Amino acid sequence: MHGTGGSQVHPSKDHTRPIPSGPRPTGPKAVGAAAVLLCAALALSGCTSSSKSSSSASTTGSAAPTAASAAPSSGNTLQDDYQRVIGNVLPSVVQITTGSGLGSGIIYDTKGDIVTNAHVVGGASTFQVSLANSTNQLDATLVGSYPDSDLAVIKLSSPPGGLKPAAFGDSGKVELGQITLAMGSPLGLSSSVTQGIVSGLARTVTEPKSADSPGATIGNMVQTSAAINPGNSGGALVNLSSQVIGINTLAAVDQQLNGSAAPGIGFAIPSATITSIADQLIKDGKVTNSGRAALGISARNYYTADFKPAGALVVSTTAGGPAAAAGMQAGDVITKVGDTAVTSLPDLTTALAGLTPGSQTTVTYTRNGQSSTAQVTLGTLS
Repeated sequence: MHGTGGSQVHPSKDHTRPIPSGPRPTGPKAVGAAAVLLCAALALSGCTSSSKSSSSASTTGSAAPTAASAAPSSGNTLQDDYQRVIGNVLPSVVQITTGSGLGSGIIYDTKGDIVTNAHVVGGASTFQVSLANSTNQLDATLVGSYPDSDLAVIKLSSPPGGLKPAAFGDSGKVELGQITLAMGSPLGLSSSVTQGIVSGLARTVTEPKSADSPGATIGNMVQTSAAINPGNSGGALVNLSSQVIGINTLAAVDQQLNGSAAPGIGFAIPSATITSIADQLIKDGKVTNSGRAALGISARNYYTADFKPAGALVVSTTAGGPAAAAGMQAGDVITKVGDTAVTSLPDLTTALAGLTPGSQTTVTYTRNGQSSTAQVTLGTLS
């Protein structure tokens, strides 16, 4: 396995079905070790709906915005602001259908590129896309996918005229308490909008595992109280300046309540990560600079003689890489990164997800039963 601290993570997919009385995930998912913000009672649910039957109902839901709704009202009330933002951004949010489910996406440019979550596209290479102002389905193909950051780009085969790319804001300027609107296709109800605030920043979250994927650990996520439900994945989290500040990705569910949604806890990948990854996928079809910290090693779980997890075993180091340059070698068992204890490979991935390339950190490890430390200048996961 290869990656930030060892493993190469993959996209997750949460299969859910519409429930007439209201949407909620259909089963508890185990939270990975990364989610420092969540108590043990919470799990995380990816927001890709497996139901395609509900998509037919979407045409009777929210209507496409009109030109009048895009203009500010002289009343200058919060409601006017909401309607202005919806009129500006909703035409940029699409519904994506695959052979196994549906999700949302954001129009990235006038050439027909659409950014979404990697777990929305899954293993598919062809898609059907419905624009916000149309009931027609357009063909699209995969440009590239980067599961480590749960992002992907697809492209319309024959882009129509009048596509409206979204404006992406500076996620580094996002602050707690800012009002947000989440736009997408929850349970196939296209052009749906929910509202909330930014309720947390710089969260490190591990996505749920599935039959297809061990789940990705993603750092620097935006936490929001805006409702995010299955089908919202890949949709837009927007501020009141009509700027996309994140991609709706997953929501928390409460295991103590049989996997029902934990109200007001959703997560979005920040816009800075979106634009960086999308630009690389569009240009090269792959990612060479992820912005994610790496040690330059491959690793696996390490267990004690009584089979208790006790760290991440370094299987190999990249010649000239961060760990090798700091004197680490194959056979070392990493037990701590900075002040974060490491008892497993997911712990290592989690610790690194919260760090940045180029920064220095102390790595504690054991070699031949003796504990040592190394000052490592982190590299970049490619």
